[in-house]
Amino acid sequence: MSADSTVERAFAAALFTADSDLDTAASLLAADPSADPELASRGREFVRRAWERGWQPADVVRMVVRELSTEHAGLAARLIRAETGRYGTLPPRWPEQLAALPADEPRQDRFSAATTTLELYRLLLRLPAIEAVGPVPGESVTVPVAGEPRALARIRALLAKAEATGYPPEAEALSAKAQELMARHSVDEALLASRTQAKDAPGACRIGVDAPYETAKAVLLDAVAGANRCRAVWNSAFGFSTVVGFEPDLEAVEVLYTSLLVQASAAMTRAEAEQRAAGRKRTKTFRQSFLAAYAHRIGDRLASVAGQVVEDKGELLPVLAARDVAVTGRAEEMFPETVTTRMRGVTDEAGWTQGAAAAERARVSRGS
Repeated sequence: MSADSTVERAFAAALFTADSDLDTAASLLAADPSADPELASRGREFVRRAWERGWQPADVVRMVVRELSTEHAGLAARLIRAETGRYGTLPPRWPEQLAALPADEPRQDRFSAATTTLELYRLLLRLPAIEAVGPVPGESVTVPVAGEPRALARIRALLAKAEATGYPPEAEALSAKAQELMARHSVDEALLASRTQAKDAPGACRIGVDAPYETAKAVLLDAVAGANRCRAVWNSAFGFSTVVGFEPDLEAVEVLYTSLLVQASAAMTRAEAEQRAAGRKRTKTFRQSFLAAYAHRIGDRLASVAGQVVEDKGELLPVLAARDVAVTGRAEEMFPETVTTRMRGVTDEAGWTQGAAAAERARVSRGS
């Protein structure tokens, strides 16, 4: 029996029929080592098809982790690395996603490995088409200039210090300066584009919104996006939000959201310790309420500092308004139908109060 025939028979039994016979398919593959190269080739093809349907490496691995296991995620990462290795140039953000892929898992026995492979392929085949947020490898790609803007490097450094310090006033000052730099960087980029008549247009990126407390985290991301002249649309089923905006603002949203999530988690841990010291057990509703209040209050703070920076450069209002219209138009084009999600489980008064207080301590307005 040829390797192609073995793979076809296994796929017919496990992937392409309503009555899946996974054990039979795995047994066929396990008994024929010569089928391994063809099986891996098919996997790379399935990965490529997922990209063509709008998925990126981080999206694929996130779904595999949510639906299957670390063994499946390791195999998915191996296939992704193999497929991307065929291309000389990758789209923006792909190198960073590849660097964050999980390590391959230790080898399993042949039957277990075949079972893992078929389960992964079944998931890849069933991934639906989603909104594309950029080209796929092999398509025309505008290669970004090496390095990153000095302002963004300074912002990253400030937020890293804010996350690392155990002294709240220092974290406040660092976060405040970082957000001010973000807003000014955005305004400067808009001014440069206006003066040079650059034909740039809004783009998009995806940011993972992982369990637990996804709704509160999505609200936090939405607040960060809104304050930085972007729009965020959350897909709860797939565990990510798509953020639409101009490139400098997308970078700011990614950096700031990640940092605020770290700071919020640290603040919540401290608040829970205080609750335990007072004789109260930590609860899920406490954490949900804490993060909800944090997201709500931090959104106000972000909007305040961004608004102040814009007021300082009132002559740019027409330029910024035009960019806002462009972002809104692009978001509505990508997502013509959206619904508002109500946050549930926000019933713990202590959690809400302490979450709001943590956001106050992390406030991002000038002069604080």
